[in-house]
Amino acid sequence: MLILESFVGGEWVRGSGSPQALVNPTTEEKVAETSTVGVDFARAVQFARVEGGAALRAMTFAERGEMLRTLSRAIHKNRDALIELAIANGGNTRSDAKFDIDGASGTLAFYAELGKELGAQKHLLDGDGIQLGRSPRFWGQHVFLPRRGVAVHINAFNFPAWGLAEKAACALLAGMPVISKPATSTALVSFQIMKLFNEANCLPRGALSFVAGSPGDLLSHLGGQDVIAFTGSSDTGSAIRLMPNLQKASVRINVEADSLNAAVLGPDVSQGSETYRLFLNDVYRDMTQKAGQKCTAIRRVFVPQDQFENVRDELAERLRDTGVGDPSLDGIVVGPVATAQQKRDVTAGIELLAKEAAIVVGSGPFEPKGVPTGKGYFVPPTLLAAQSADQLARVHDHEVFGPCSTLISTSGKAADVAAQVAKGGGGLVSSVYTDDRDFAADMIFEIGPWHGRLVMGSEKIADQTPGPGTVLPHTIHGGPGRAGGGEELGGSRGLLFYSQRTAVQGSRPILEAILGKKETKG
Repeated sequence: MLILESFVGGEWVRGSGSPQALVNPTTEEKVAETSTVGVDFARAVQFARVEGGAALRAMTFAERGEMLRTLSRAIHKNRDALIELAIANGGNTRSDAKFDIDGASGTLAFYAELGKELGAQKHLLDGDGIQLGRSPRFWGQHVFLPRRGVAVHINAFNFPAWGLAEKAACALLAGMPVISKPATSTALVSFQIMKLFNEANCLPRGALSFVAGSPGDLLSHLGGQDVIAFTGSSDTGSAIRLMPNLQKASVRINVEADSLNAAVLGPDVSQGSETYRLFLNDVYRDMTQKAGQKCTAIRRVFVPQDQFENVRDELAERLRDTGVGDPSLDGIVVGPVATAQQKRDVTAGIELLAKEAAIVVGSGPFEPKGVPTGKGYFVPPTLLAAQSADQLARVHDHEVFGPCSTLISTSGKAADVAAQVAKGGGGLVSSVYTDDRDFAADMIFEIGPWHGRLVMGSEKIADQTPGPGTVLPHTIHGGPGRAGGGEELGGSRGLLFYSQRTAVQGSRPILEAILGKKETKG
C-alpha cells in the first residue's frame, strides 16, 4: 500500500496514527493512505519562513522564473504517468486529466516567462514616483516588497495539479515560500508532483513544503506576515476567516468559494449560427468535463423564450449520447465524482433543484459503462429546465458541484437577464453569447460587477476561445460575494497578494538609486 508523506522542514515525514484512505472513485478500491499525526507544523512554518524566505528573496525575478520553468518541465516530462494517477485517484477521463496537468505545467511556464521579463529586479515599483514637497527633492514611491512570512495554500479536490501549480507559481515568483496542502481525497497526483519537484533539485530548502493529509494546527501558527490562499466551500472559507489568531494578526486571506456561473444566450443569436454552436459547445463541455466538478462550470443557462425549446432539445440529445463510466475506457466522457460524500451531495442537490425545475435528462435507472454493478461514485449528466425565471430561489442559491445545469427561460431583454444573473450573489465567471454590440455592452456593465471574469462569446472568437471554464493565467481568477471575494493570477497582479505595498518617502536621487525608476513608455 502506498503511504503518502508530507514534505516539511526540508524532509519527508510520515505521520502516525490512524491513516486516511485515498480511493479509486470508479472501483472504490483503496489506492493509498496518509496521516499527518505527529507532524510538527510549528517547525514547518518557521523553517519555511526563515530558510525558504531568505533564499527566495535573494534571487532575482529572472532566477525565480527559471526555477518555475524547471518545475513546469518536470510535470510535462512525466505527463503520462501523472495522467494515469489522475484516472486512478481522481476518476478523471484521460482528457480531463490532461486538462488538469497541462494547466499546471502551462501556468508555471507562463510565470517563468513573466520572471524573465521582470529580469534582475527583486521588487516591483507601483506606478511613478510622486513629488511631495515644493521641489522634486522630497519624493515618494510606492513599492511592492516580498512579505516575510509563509504562504499557506489550501487546494480543492478537483484540480490536484493545477491548483498546486497556479498558487505556487505566483508566490514563488513573488519571493514568498509556500506550504501547499491539497485536498486529501485526491492528493496522489499532488504528492507525485511534489516528488518530481524535489527530484528536479531547483528549489531552495524551505521554498516549497507539502502537507499530505489533515492540516492539524497549521493555521494556528500563522501571523501578520503570512498569507492564506484557500479554494473550497464558502463555509470552510468563512471558518478560516473567523479564526481568532488570524483575525488578531490581520492575516491576509484569499478565498475562492462557491459560484453559480451563468451562460447567457443573446436574443440576436439564431439557431445553427456559429455563435449558437459556440454557446451549446461551452455549456455541454462545462456539464461534462471533470464530471462537472469545476468551480468555473456553468450552473445556470439563460436563453430567450423563443430559443428555449431548441436549446433544451439539442442539449438533451447530446447529453443522452454521452458515455458515462470507467474513465480509463475509450468513449467515456464523464467519469465518477471524486468521493462517496461528493456523490451524496450532488444527488441531494439535484433533488433540491428538481423542486423548482423539471429534470429533462438524468432521471431514472442508470448504469455506468464498464463498472461492476453497484460500484463507483457516478452521477449521470443532469439537465433541468424552468419555463419561468420566477420563483427559482434554490436554483439561484444552491450550487450542485457535479454534472448538472439548469436551463432558464427569459424575456431576452438585457435588464431582465441581468437581474436574474445577479441573483447568484456573485460568481467567478459568466459568459454571454451575442453578436449584438448593444446587448454585449449592457451585459458587461450590468453583470460585470457581480463577477471576476466575463467571457463574451461571438462569431469573431468562436475558433479561438477555450470557453469560460478554462482559467488563463493572463487574467484574474476569483469573484465577489459568494465566490469568496478573492483574486488570483492575472499576470503580474498575481504577485501582489504575496507582496507588501510600502510608500517610501525621501530624497529623490537616493530613492531612485535604491529602488530604480519606472520608465514611462511613449
